[in-house]
Amino acid sequence: MTERTSSEASRDIPEATVARLPVYLRALTGLSDAGTATCSSEDLATAAGVNSAKLRKDLSYLGSYGTRGVGYDVEYLSYQIAREIGVTQDWPVVIVGIGNLGHALANFSGFRSRGFRVVALLDADPRRHEEVVAGVDVRPFSDLEEIVHEHGVAIGVISTPAPAAQDVADHMVAAGIRSILNFAPTVLTVPAGVDVRKVDLSIELQILAYHEQRKGHAASAAAAVERGPALEGRPV
Repeated sequence: MTERTSSEASRDIPEATVARLPVYLRALTGLSDAGTATCSSEDLATAAGVNSAKLRKDLSYLGSYGTRGVGYDVEYLSYQIAREIGVTQDWPVVIVGIGNLGHALANFSGFRSRGFRVVALLDADPRRHEEVVAGVDVRPFSDLEEIVHEHGVAIGVISTPAPAAQDVADHMVAAGIRSILNFAPTVLTVPAGVDVRKVDLSIELQILAYHEQRKGHAASAAAAVERGPALEGRPV
């Protein structure tokens, strides 16, 4: 296999490729759990839901081309990708907003297995402060700065209602957090140097509705074409 140094591999990786690397890592984890030691680019592409040419192009940015006739070593490639995206180390995370969504996120077992450790759950509602979710006490939102400094929090997750999200983001930035995952249905304004990823489930559902609608229109058009010849020659 061919491998570049970390500094070489980290240069000039397109954002679209960066977004797909966790998908490849998840696919490789599935293959490893199934007992697969090596896989072809076609097998990995199928597991990841992309075409094999795109996968090979993406992995070329890491300097790993596999072995001709053998394919990719699943464990080695998993480590390469995990190292590139930074999940070979432990990332402390704080979740703000412990409603239904916040509870679900706090209980998500995939955080720890993927290199993320939830160190605090915060909520502005005093009634929440008696709760313990997934073994973590819910603390007042006013404790944010203290927790960020105590644990070196790198990533903040916002699962509050939309009206509160910008204020939460402002406090996160002021406390030193530079990466935010936003589940609130609103656009956040943050300073340069702060990365925000937005997860809007309603938008994803609307996109699926669009595709379903198009499928319905295509099916109706196909049915009309099939009926067409049968109608020819009938009296009007």
